[in-house]
Amino acid sequence: MVKRISVITLLALAAFITVALFTPWLIGETRGKQTASQIQADYPLSFPSEFSWGVAVAAQHVEHQQPSDWTAFERRVIREGKTGTGDQPGQAKPGHIRDLDTVSAEVRQKKVDFDNRYESDFQELAKLGLNSYRFSLSWARLFPRADMKAPDPKGVAFYQDVIAAAKANGLAPHVSLFHFSTPEWFWEERDGKRGWERPDALEHWNRYVSAVSKFLGPEINHWCTLNEPMVYALWGYIEGVFPPLEQRAGPIDVAPVVAQLLRAHADAYQILHADADARGQAIAVGLTQHTRAFEPWRNWHPLDRLSAGFVQQAFIWDVFDAIESGTYAMANTDFTADIEGLAGTQDYVGINYYGRFYVQMDIDAMAAGPVTHTHDPSDPDELTSDLGWALYPIGFSTVLNEAWQRYGKPIQILENGIADAGANDTLRQTFLVSHLREVWYAMNVLGIDIDGYFHWSHLDNFEWAEGFNPRFGLFAVDYENAFTRTARPSAAVYADIIGSGISEAMWQRTRGPF
Repeated sequence: MVKRISVITLLALAAFITVALFTPWLIGETRGKQTASQIQADYPLSFPSEFSWGVAVAAQHVEHQQPSDWTAFERRVIREGKTGTGDQPGQAKPGHIRDLDTVSAEVRQKKVDFDNRYESDFQELAKLGLNSYRFSLSWARLFPRADMKAPDPKGVAFYQDVIAAAKANGLAPHVSLFHFSTPEWFWEERDGKRGWERPDALEHWNRYVSAVSKFLGPEINHWCTLNEPMVYALWGYIEGVFPPLEQRAGPIDVAPVVAQLLRAHADAYQILHADADARGQAIAVGLTQHTRAFEPWRNWHPLDRLSAGFVQQAFIWDVFDAIESGTYAMANTDFTADIEGLAGTQDYVGINYYGRFYVQMDIDAMAAGPVTHTHDPSDPDELTSDLGWALYPIGFSTVLNEAWQRYGKPIQILENGIADAGANDTLRQTFLVSHLREVWYAMNVLGIDIDGYFHWSHLDNFEWAEGFNPRFGLFAVDYENAFTRTARPSAAVYADIIGSGISEAMWQRTRGPF
């Protein structure tokens, strides 16, 4: 017996097919076919003399181990043998750190031995023409115990020396207060809650920020309160690859954590500005978000197109919107939180950009949410990093323009880089030139106010759950030979751009498929 299809079903099917076929025609292409902006200008493409040129690092990546949540995690991984060997790069296994057992205990403890080498590191950066250096503070280094009312004098002295050495080499310090790591004691339960959900979390945070402002603030004019809060929420509370290693059901379950982080940002902004005002010091305070160009996996599919927009709003813009309005409202949920003192607490918009993500949403999996793809294996021209992340230069200027159109505030590019262990370093050179070309385009064609660019990263380093394998550094680190640094060819390219701009010959030599 043949089952009859109802008229309503047929009409619904016809409607879906019509929408699928004509959506790109009706509302335009959203999956980018053009990978780099068309620039009609005389070369070289040069930048203003006052532009901030820097590199970026995080304390947990480069400093000697401190009593932090990540240090505890690293030791547990070694103890339990959860090294994730064999997993696909860029797809960390919850509760694991990839290949951590393949490096020595000295490397795990010293990371890149920044503590003993920062002066010579800064000298080498100065030779390249850099004028800025972004780094984070280790909260655990300053407050290794929960009962401390004042910071550890040795921790204060260490950072005072680092800042002095940076400035002695012409590098303006750009300081981040929270870059994914907290003291280990912060995760002890208080009234059944841990970490940022503890009832006294902001009390401890404000004590830390106040101490930093008092002892280090007079030498710092550029502050980033939080690095990539949405990455922290996603990987720490949903994916389970960052401490606290939780795997909650979905975004709505971590929305209170994001709201708490925004309260921390608001408090830090007020503390830093109050102290600076009392000193008669002009400072800039903001936070930075991890950004991507989120595009539909299937450009013809309405759900992919809609989901790409939702993901982009929730992952990138919700946080910035909250800072402007004072209310955090998570996209596509009913979660809202009015946060006292939050509105208007960004003197700049911080952007970290790392390429393109594709978003896929299927009807039979809507409850689980969209799936993201880091690259398109069917595209032979798409370049990918060692972590499988797709290079997409034009997405950079697109994100910068959207931030400018939304907020109209100066933009600081606080991270932009690529994992490339290739011996010839050609992919990093292509990445660097193509992306700085987009920065030039954003400034000179789109009219965007961009204050500076910080390449991620200065050195090869410990890269969170991916361990020591990803090589992001302009300087290679030989972990088996006393942490020896070697400048990669891309470091010289960066120096040339700083000194003379992007020449036509440089662009033609490095442009690859762009």
